[in-house]
Amino acid sequence: MATKRAGGGLSTTQQVARFLGVSVLAGAVLAGLALPAAGLLGLAAKGSVEGFDELPTNLKRPPLSQRTLILDADGNEIAKVYSRDRTVVDLEDIAPVMQQAIVAIEDSRFYEHGAIDLKGVLRALNRNAQSGEVTQGASTLTQQYVKNVFVEEARNDQEKIAAAIRQSVGRKIRELKYAIKVEEELSKKQILENYLNITYFGQAAYGIEAASQRYFSIPAKELSLEQAALLAGLVQSPSRYDPVRNPKTAEKRRNVVLDRMADVGDISREEAEKARAKPLGLNVSQPQNGCITAVDGAAFFCDYVKEVFHASPAFGKTPKERAERWDQGGMTIRTTLDPKTQESLGKAVQTHVHETDSVATAVTVVEPGTGRILGMGQSRPYGFGKNQTTINLSVGKKMSGSTYGFQVGSTFKPVTAAAAMEKGISPAQTFSTDYKMTIDQDRFRTCDGGTYGEEPWDVQNELESEKGTWDMSSALAKSINTYFVLLEEKAGICETAAMAKKLKMRHGNGKPLPATPSMTLGSLEMTPLTMASAYAAFANRGVHCTPIAIESVTDAKGKKMKVPETRCERAMDEHTADSLNTMLSGVVEDGTGKRAGLTDRDNAGKTGTTDELHNAWFVGYTPDVATAVWVGGDGAEKVSMYDITVGGQYYPKVCGGCLPGPIWRDVMTGALSGVPPTPFQDVQVPRGDTDKEKDKKEDEDRDEDEGRPGGNGGGEPWPEISIPPDLIGGGENGGTGNGGSGGDGNGGGGNGGWGDGGDWGRRE
Repeated sequence: MATKRAGGGLSTTQQVARFLGVSVLAGAVLAGLALPAAGLLGLAAKGSVEGFDELPTNLKRPPLSQRTLILDADGNEIAKVYSRDRTVVDLEDIAPVMQQAIVAIEDSRFYEHGAIDLKGVLRALNRNAQSGEVTQGASTLTQQYVKNVFVEEARNDQEKIAAAIRQSVGRKIRELKYAIKVEEELSKKQILENYLNITYFGQAAYGIEAASQRYFSIPAKELSLEQAALLAGLVQSPSRYDPVRNPKTAEKRRNVVLDRMADVGDISREEAEKARAKPLGLNVSQPQNGCITAVDGAAFFCDYVKEVFHASPAFGKTPKERAERWDQGGMTIRTTLDPKTQESLGKAVQTHVHETDSVATAVTVVEPGTGRILGMGQSRPYGFGKNQTTINLSVGKKMSGSTYGFQVGSTFKPVTAAAAMEKGISPAQTFSTDYKMTIDQDRFRTCDGGTYGEEPWDVQNELESEKGTWDMSSALAKSINTYFVLLEEKAGICETAAMAKKLKMRHGNGKPLPATPSMTLGSLEMTPLTMASAYAAFANRGVHCTPIAIESVTDAKGKKMKVPETRCERAMDEHTADSLNTMLSGVVEDGTGKRAGLTDRDNAGKTGTTDELHNAWFVGYTPDVATAVWVGGDGAEKVSMYDITVGGQYYPKVCGGCLPGPIWRDVMTGALSGVPPTPFQDVQVPRGDTDKEKDKKEDEDRDEDEGRPGGNGGGEPWPEISIPPDLIGGGENGGTGNGGSGGDGNGGGGNGGWGDGGDWGRRE
């Protein structure tokens, strides 16, 4: 055996062998390319030992792109996503008859030659020379594998794909060089395994496992003789021999493979004839790719998971790296989606809002304390047809959602209440107002200490009967606009905006919320996910946890990948949150959300609507689950929800408690089925001296908290003359009560309240 000379380099024998190898390589190139004499001379010039050694020596085998499985929290499949439908399997998981079929038809001397088949080269050269064109190739199975690697490496880059398959001398030399390297480094079985996993079999199926599932709906290890022959025949031309589109042509090609298997001795003539007589026996499985195929209406959640992956540095430093990792696939992504919650959500949505309605609904469910998204869905199906959309109405623009979100109406009022309590203002704080009032915007202070504006602002409640004296509890229950404007003035718009920031509330476009007087009435746009997460902080006794959708990710080799984790931060004092929970419980007990309330456990929430009933909300929670429900127009034009039929039911006007509320109740009932009730922390919330409750029937029929949000803190002014607020109480020094530091005072303004936020009635 020849050895290297002292000092390195090849021996004379090795150099001769290498030169002969170059000559064979030249013949192999010509066998695959119809070249004139000039081409031969050009190749010969390249065919020196030095020229051959200039070619790259390392075959960069890319990780094969595969299917990614997206699972729910219980491990059930939500969807498969892939750029190429492929599942890599070991050779032992491929039927031996399939291995025989592919070798027989593509390279019957595979186990006898190296990277280049000299006999095949000579045979092809002779045939091609006689015909004057390429009528027969001499590429070995190893060379075909190398070409497929180049195509795989190109991904979806059409220029690179064209270069990988171009009929050129340079490409052929490169392919042969790499094939030699592959034969040196891999065994024949390894090469065959790689080939069967990388090859395209048509019908969007890459690799033998995907092909077996596509055409016969069985794993590759269960393929029969006739099935294996059919698949082996596809490799030469997947489109021409496609058995779905061209069954007769495919059958002829299958029989050619069977005959070839008999010729090389893999099967007997009798076995071949028996297999030839059988029908194709297709059992085609349609490609199930992408979030559009997700089960239980989870397509938008699936899409959100994809967006989270592309946005998170945990999966790559740059957007390009993350996109390439997603396209490569082969991952198993276990998500936070709770199948029971998602099923309940889907049923509730379909029951109350139809996909053909002029308005839509979006629902998001979040777990307090963990940030886990348990459910997400909407009435518009995922798709591109009529009444379908790919816009996720539960999230913002950066996550393929709505551009700005939706005005939240009075569901923002609890934020103002939390800011007030954090400042030391007692829930017993009262304000006495008429059902409408005018307030000068210069009474509101900006974050830099200046006045917000000079224009008067007209504010009114929903009903003319809503006038009198209110404390924080009754104002939340009845959603009194005038009260919350005066409370916001006392608490400060900067402080209110700061509380919203602590609750991670932002516009749907990702921009921070501005500090404006009208924000207390819900003039700012946000998303259902934002609202559900904010209210989950109330349930979690003041600690906000950022929402998460991914529990774990493993790659194709089963290795765990790092995933984004929730970040939990305290947004308010525990006692503030406990008091808010108690007050918001009143909303569902005898307030605007009475029709939404659950009867078997502690629950709380808030209704909300906006100008002209363009949006209606119910956001509510228990200690275990927080859910936001939005209903409104999802198109370019806003829909005024008066005299409207939704879900087959007529509504004179859509209110927060009469449509979003029942959706919320149905979602929560199903999600919490079998879950033991968890109580809120029991606290004694101080009350102020207020007017007697209004007629309850009137409350049930009223349109809750229309909100009256408007631009620049104003909204459309009402022409009627209002009693100046300084005369009806509510100013910094207004009111008649003393406020007290312990919280039982009934003052309308005063400088009292909670003082430093002491115990004010905590009950153990």
